[in-house]
Amino acid sequence: MPNDEHFMRLALREAHKARAKGEIPIGCVIVQDDKVLARGHNLKESRHDATCHAEIVALRKAYSKLQNWRLSGCTLYVTLEPCPMCLSAIIQSRISKVVFGAADRIMGACGSKTDLTRTHEANPTIEISGGILAPDCKAMIDSFWQHKRKSSF
Repeated sequence: MPNDEHFMRLALREAHKARAKGEIPIGCVIVQDDKVLARGHNLKESRHDATCHAEIVALRKAYSKLQNWRLSGCTLYVTLEPCPMCLSAIIQSRISKVVFGAADRIMGACGSKTDLTRTHEANPTIEISGGILAPDCKAMIDSFWQHKRKSSF
């Protein structure tokens, strides 16, 4: 049976796809019954759409595949702690569990910056687990920003 690290590695693959497109390298997979239901990575720049975070892209694919917006019993894996927009969409989708890699001290909504999991009554039973492969997830994002800073001078 696959574990959290296995699925986070798949999310990291998605993050690599984002980086190859010049996007912030964040990746996401949604799992149902130990099988990948949907994958996504950041597409904000290429789609010119501020809502195209990895989580939202993956959620939209999962809705389409299941023909249902309710994703009860699913686990969402993402390389960076969800922001308030993404966490709200995740909660509204009835996702059962969120597993994230690196904490986001700027926009994180699962406890690093703010904690929307405690104030959202739509899905009060959502389980949150952070820090899975955090060094790998953080290194990918940090190296992206270091490269961006160097190339902008």
